[in-house]
Amino acid sequence: MAEAVLFDTAGSIIKSLGSPALQEIGLLWGYKDELEKLRDTVSTIQAVLLDAEEQQAKNRAVKDWLGKLKDAMYEADDLLDDYSTELLRRQVMTQDKKAKQVRIFFSKSEPACIWP
Repeated sequence: MAEAVLFDTAGSIIKSLGSPALQEIGLLWGYKDELEKLRDTVSTIQAVLLDAEEQQAKNRAVKDWLGKLKDAMYEADDLLDDYSTELLRRQVMTQDKKAKQVRIFFSKSEPACIWP
């Protein structure tokens, strides 16, 4: 059962890494290769999780590994959520700045036409 949750969390991470926003920032900040490597690593982990359920019943080390992996996956998912949230916040702030500049420009300039 825990493996299903980890499998879904891995899928969520892969989806986040493929988002257009993260891809764009990866290009701008030079993290594109690192994001690709992380996506490949999480995909590999996701494939291994399919076999882990059978193995943990027989092997205590696998059970311990799954517990540590679960913590790491949740941390990675939280980190990507925080990163995406910060990215969206910055986009909104930039748009608000531009809108404010346009309002100030038009409020200071003379009207283009005079209404009767």
